[in-house]
Amino acid sequence: MIVLGIESTAHTFGVGIVKDGKIIANERDTYKPKEGIIPREAMEHHYDVAPSIIQRALEKANVKLSDIDLYAYSQGPGIPSCLRVGYEISRYLSNKSKKKLIGVNHSIAHLEIARYFTGFDDPVMLYVSGGNTQIIVYKEGKYRVFGETQDIGVGNLIDRVGRALNIPFPAGPKIEELAKKGSKYIEIPYVIKGMDVSFSGIETHIKKLIGKESAENIAYSLQETVFSMLIEAAERAMAYCNKDSLVITGGVAANKRLNEMGKIMCEERNAKFKEIPLEYAGDNGAMIAYTGYLMKDYEQIDLKPIRNYRTDAVEIKYRKW
Repeated sequence: MIVLGIESTAHTFGVGIVKDGKIIANERDTYKPKEGIIPREAMEHHYDVAPSIIQRALEKANVKLSDIDLYAYSQGPGIPSCLRVGYEISRYLSNKSKKKLIGVNHSIAHLEIARYFTGFDDPVMLYVSGGNTQIIVYKEGKYRVFGETQDIGVGNLIDRVGRALNIPFPAGPKIEELAKKGSKYIEIPYVIKGMDVSFSGIETHIKKLIGKESAENIAYSLQETVFSMLIEAAERAMAYCNKDSLVITGGVAANKRLNEMGKIMCEERNAKFKEIPLEYAGDNGAMIAYTGYLMKDYEQIDLKPIRNYRTDAVEIKYRKW
């Protein structure tokens, strides 16, 4: 079976192709605004690049549209105008070819691509991106959220701090680079309760430091504080659920310091840890195609985009309890 998946939840338009459960193509183009994402501009970007990205993926996989057996698209959560692009294109292609269409939960796709590359069957999953921050464990037919942000996602926090420091969007890579040069830890609010975290107060506090402390020390202190919060919450979930492995997935999983902290924690617990490839940490079409492949036997009544599509709202029928 050959599955073509489309990702368009936010700044990235991606197309992935999976054949019999193996990734054979993963192409994308990313909208890069000067500051934050402007939904209409992102939508227009996605429509503009869609034909060329689909063609590139087909050529990379050495298949034709007529070879596709199933279409999948990122149904949510995400920016409504961006979600609509993936929905309309995938629906058109599936209707034209009379092939099945599957709506994939974007967050679950991040989890499944992490399991695909690490080989871990039942890990605690730390899902960190611009709009999402969750600690997730599979239990009794669903991905259960044991902890999450109570306000903004950690990626959103990093981008907002970056904007205040005049760093272009996305700010993550530059913040990571600056942090490596930092030498002074500045005390920042450490906001965690159980396995839930909060970042908006941290953002407010850090903005007051700009002009008083160097950008390098601010970036260093930001990373050390918020990543420690995330790893603490993940470790708590591992202890509570008696799990022996951890994966970090989502756009912020590209950060080497976060992965280093996860690795150290797991080594101390005699647990397993493995990084996922950088290409698949952020939003990508391959994760949608692969999860669509796993969901190939699903029968869905409503395939329209769902803006606030909860991770724990999906029944996971392809995994055993």
